[in-house]
Amino acid sequence: MPVLRSGVRRGRPAAKQKEEKQQLNPIQEGEAIATRTRRRRAAAAALAAGTKDNEQQPQQQVVINDNLVAPAGLDEACPVGTAGDVGVDCGAEEEEIGEKQMDDNDSGPNDKANVGEDEGSTAPVPEKVQVGGSPMYKIEKKLGKGGFGQVYVGRRMNAENTSERTGPGAVEVALKFEHRSSKGCNYGPPHEWQVYNTLGGSHGVPKVHYKGRQGDYYIMVMDMLGPSLWDVWNNNSHTMSTEMVACIAIEAISILEKMHSRGYVHGDVKPENFLLGSPGSPDEKRLFLVDLGLATRWRDNTTGLHVDYDQRPDVFRGTVRYASVHAHLGRTASRRDDLESLAYTLVFLLRGRLPWQGYQGENKGFFVCKKKMGTTPEALCCFCPQPFKLFVEHVVNLKFDEDPNYAKYISLFDGIVGPNPDIRPINTEGAQKLIGHKRSRMTMEEDDEQPKKKFRMGLPATQWISIYNARRPMKQRYHYNVSDTRLSQHIDKGNEDGLYISCVASCSNLWAIIMDAGTGFTDQVYELSPCFLHKEWIMEQWEKNYYISAIAGATNGSSLVVMSKGTTYVQQSYKVSDSFPFKWINKKWREGFYVTAMATSGIRWAVVMSRGAAFSDQVVELDFLYPSEGIHKRWDCGYRITATAATWDQAALVLSVPKRKPADETQETLRTTAFPSTHVKEKWAKNLYIASVCYGRTVS
Repeated sequence: MPVLRSGVRRGRPAAKQKEEKQQLNPIQEGEAIATRTRRRRAAAAALAAGTKDNEQQPQQQVVINDNLVAPAGLDEACPVGTAGDVGVDCGAEEEEIGEKQMDDNDSGPNDKANVGEDEGSTAPVPEKVQVGGSPMYKIEKKLGKGGFGQVYVGRRMNAENTSERTGPGAVEVALKFEHRSSKGCNYGPPHEWQVYNTLGGSHGVPKVHYKGRQGDYYIMVMDMLGPSLWDVWNNNSHTMSTEMVACIAIEAISILEKMHSRGYVHGDVKPENFLLGSPGSPDEKRLFLVDLGLATRWRDNTTGLHVDYDQRPDVFRGTVRYASVHAHLGRTASRRDDLESLAYTLVFLLRGRLPWQGYQGENKGFFVCKKKMGTTPEALCCFCPQPFKLFVEHVVNLKFDEDPNYAKYISLFDGIVGPNPDIRPINTEGAQKLIGHKRSRMTMEEDDEQPKKKFRMGLPATQWISIYNARRPMKQRYHYNVSDTRLSQHIDKGNEDGLYISCVASCSNLWAIIMDAGTGFTDQVYELSPCFLHKEWIMEQWEKNYYISAIAGATNGSSLVVMSKGTTYVQQSYKVSDSFPFKWINKKWREGFYVTAMATSGIRWAVVMSRGAAFSDQVVELDFLYPSEGIHKRWDCGYRITATAATWDQAALVLSVPKRKPADETQETLRTTAFPSTHVKEKWAKNLYIASVCYGRTVS
C-alpha cells in the first residue's frame, strides 16, 4: 500500500538559519565554463593536477542489502571534537562542474555564509602556572589531549597542607590548556568556560576552581579525577560486568538529565569522557562527565524555547564511533543525541565492540553511519540483557524536540543492579536524589509503554517520491515506463498540445516525464545522452540562452537533460559528484545561486543551481531513508519542497522559501512502490499537480 504524507503550508516567515559550517579541505575540480578563457584555465589546472577531467565511470547494477542504508556527503564532513576515533576524512571525489556565465541582469549573493575555524598552535605549555588568583602550580605529566585542548597534572608549590586532595587548595590538580589561536578561542576565552560557568559543580560535572590566561594559553584549574570508563574497561581485559554497566547507565542518565535541565547538551558522550573520582577519595565511586568543548544549548537562553531545527550535512561534531545518526547527518544537536551516544557507550562497555568498528579510509564516517542506520536494536543488543535493547529502542526513536523520559530510562535498569546502593560498583546516589521521586510515580502502564512511532527505524524501501503543489486548474500529463525509443513521440505530442516538460525521472532505465501548461516556458530542447551529464551539449544550449529546467539519470549511466527558454534564471552552474555535494551547494548559496534541479545515476549525484530563481532562502534535507520529521519542521517554517532526488541508499529534498507567496500553499508528498498514476488523478481532482518526482531510497 502506498504511504501518504501530506501537509498544508502555513505561510509563516522563514527564520534565518545560522551558518556554522567548518572549513573543508579543498578538492581538485575539473571545470567546464562557457567561455574560452576559463576553459583554458580549467584545462591547465586539470593537467597540472594530473586529474582525468570529465571521466565517466560505468555503473553496475548493485544489489543492496535492505538492512544497510547509507547517508550522503559524510566523506566531506569536517569533524570537530576530540582525538582518537573522532573525525571523517575529507577525500577527493570524481566530479564534473559546468557553469554558464551570468547575463547582464546580475543578482547579488544572499546571506548564507561559511564559518571556518583555526586548528590552533602546538606551542609548549609553561612550566609553572598561576591564574585567576590561584596558587602557583608546577606542570608535571600530560594526562591527555583532545580537539579542544590538552590536560596536565599540576602540583601546588609550597603547599602547607599536603593532605588536601580536592577543592581550591588541593595539592594536585588537573590543568586544562587551550591555545588562544585554537578553534575554541576565536572570540576570546574558550566556549567551554561559559559552559562550566553554568554547569560546573552540578551533579556529575567537576567544578572549575580557577581560570585565566597566561601567555598564549587559556587555563582552567580543576579537581584531579580518577580513571575514565575507557581506562577501567581497557585495564580489565576489555570486559565490564553487567551490574557495573547498569550502574553506569543509571548514573549517566541522571547526569545528562541535570545537564539538560540547565539547557545544554554535551555533544560528545563516550567512555573517555566519563571519569570516576580520584582513587582512595570519598568520590572514587562517583561518576563525572567532562570535556564540555562541544556542548551546545538545546534551549534558547532568552526565550526558554527549544532551539530551531536545522540540517548541515557538511558539519559533523563528535566522535564517529559513538555519535548519533543525527550528528552524522549534521542536524542541530538536541537531547536525543546525548542519549543515543550513551546507548552506544553502554553497549560498547558491555559487549566490548560495536558493529561499525573497523572501517578505515576517507569514507569512514559514511560507512559508520550507514551501518548504524542498518543495525536494529535487536541486532545491536543481541548479547545484552533486555533493558539495554529497550533503552536503545526508545532513544533512537526520539523526535528532535521531544522531552526524554529519564525516569523511565533509569527504571529499565532497576532489575539488573543490586538492591543495596551502598555496595554497588558505581555510586548511584545522585540518580536516586534527582529522579527517584519521579520513578515512584510511574504507573505500570507507563512501564509497559512501547515507542509510539518508530521515527528512525523502519523497513528500507525503494519507492517513487512524488511532490504535489496546489495550482489553479491547468492541463498536466504524465508518461512513465517510457523507453528511449518512445521518448520523442510523447514529448512531440505534448508540445503540439501546448505542453512543456516540467520534471523528469527514471526507474529501471525507463523514463517518467511530466508535462503541463503552467511552466511559463516559451521554448524547450532536450537530449538523451549515454553519459551523465553531456557537458558539451549543455554548453551549446547555454550559448543559445537555454537553461537547464529538468534532469534525470538512469542506472546505466545515461541521462535526460531538458533545457528551456522563458525561465527567470540569469546564470547557471551544475555539478556531478560521487557523493551529495553539499559543500559545493553551500558555496554557491553564498554566491546567490539556488538549487533548481537534481538527479542521480547509480550512486552519482547531479545538482543544478541557478541565479535568478524565485527563492529567498533554501535548505536541504538529507536522509538514509526519508526525512519525514525534517520536512514537517521545514514546512512549519515556511519552506516548500522544490527539488527531489534519491539513490539506492539515500534521499535528498531541497526546500525553498518562494519570493512570492502562493495563494494556496498546500503541498503534499506521496511514497508509492509503483508510479502513482491512480493517485495523480485523485490529486488532480483537488487541484494538486505534480511538482517533482524521483525514484530511490525511502522507508516503508
